[in-house]
Amino acid sequence: MNLESPKVTVQKSAQDLFDQLTDVKNFEKLMPDNIAKFEVTGEDAFIFGLKGMPEIKLKMKDKVAPNKIILGAASDKLPFTLTSNIDTVSDSESAVQLFFEGEFNAMMAMMVKGPISKFIETLANNMNKL
Repeated sequence: MNLESPKVTVQKSAQDLFDQLTDVKNFEKLMPDNIAKFEVTGEDAFIFGLKGMPEIKLKMKDKVAPNKIILGAASDKLPFTLTSNIDTVSDSESAVQLFFEGEFNAMMAMMVKGPISKFIETLANNMNKL
């Protein structure tokens, strides 16, 4: 299952945005209002939970400055990645788009597609809060 957020323009350079996104505690600022839990569990990992959904642990898998950050599920039960692609627009402006890629069975994909689409859209739209 592949989902993508809308592309969002942020008033930060690509390097500034990259630096903000590689600090996992900053993801708390991007979370939707219905967040029930957010806990940093290490330099490169955090757990979050949305009301009515199971908690998910994300871990930094890869980063390529200043254009790409890949977070992945820390559990193999639901393998997925969340990739942030950052494009330079100007010295003080960049564009970011999130890509979700997961391997789910058809029934699970049907159940999670809507909430995950909404979630990554919210993350993208909240980039201006960083």
